[in-house]
Amino acid sequence: MTPVPLATLVAELGGELSGAPELLITGLAPLESATGSEISFLSNPKYQQQLAASEAGCVIVSPAMATVAAARGACIVTSNPYLYFARLTQLWRKLRNANAPAMPRIHPSAVVDPSATIAATARIGPLCVVEAGATVGEGSVLTSRVTLGADCHIGARCLLHSGVVIGADGFGFAPDGERWEKIEQLGAVRIGNDVEIGANTCIDRGALQDTVIEDGVKLDNLIQIGHNVRVGANTAMAGCVGVAGSATIGPNCTVGGGAIILGHLTLGAGVHISAATVVSKSISKPGHYTGMFPIDENANWERNAASLKQLHSLRDRIKTLEKENKP
Repeated sequence: MTPVPLATLVAELGGELSGAPELLITGLAPLESATGSEISFLSNPKYQQQLAASEAGCVIVSPAMATVAAARGACIVTSNPYLYFARLTQLWRKLRNANAPAMPRIHPSAVVDPSATIAATARIGPLCVVEAGATVGEGSVLTSRVTLGADCHIGARCLLHSGVVIGADGFGFAPDGERWEKIEQLGAVRIGNDVEIGANTCIDRGALQDTVIEDGVKLDNLIQIGHNVRVGANTAMAGCVGVAGSATIGPNCTVGGGAIILGHLTLGAGVHISAATVVSKSISKPGHYTGMFPIDENANWERNAASLKQLHSLRDRIKTLEKENKP
């Protein structure tokens, strides 16, 4: 794409420019590798040394770093550099794709049931499958190999990456002696507006009621959402999270990579779960929660694990000692 003057970027996104407005920007890059024609950002003051050493043509910084940044060259000062950089990436993609050939609304290789409803501004990519009664809202994009099951709904401005499966059967079986009897999954999946779902993530349809993903939710790659789960607005989950059936997750939560949330639990609003944590009880109080056993040399880990098994008996012994030693 044609290089863009710094002044043009600031005119579009705001911020206070210090330095040469005529500087032509050819790309975006990290501080440590940026060249004199590229723009980068600094959101964490602990990386100040990288800022001083960076060859970036321009750096996006907070007011606290403005003096240091201006001493080394051009900078854009804004209250939230990370958010500014996010919006810059969106602008950059828009500028880069300005002259790209228009993509077909529905790729010729996609299979779309005649009873499905695809909004006029939605796009269905190569090898996608949209089943009977499904709906895709305005401006939403299904990239390649996305499957949207029967009667499932996707709202407006959603982005589903390659391999996403929406509306596969939930995992429901009733024991019958030594065999299992399938419970037909009669619900669907309802996805709100402005949702992004990463590659190969699966969201199962509900057994009787719908599985619900509310507005603004962001899901990373390889996430499993079980049947009848409800995920609240603007919650974000990192890769490989597993949410078992009928769990309810409130709005504005975060779940770190590889965490597990057991079924039928409820997480309230503003609950933040660390990576690799197993959530085995409901949490109503907002805050940051962690439940993991730190990595160690195997021999040490085994000794510590053996000690953990004795905690219950040790607790009882301590209670007995406390009673015996009461004045």
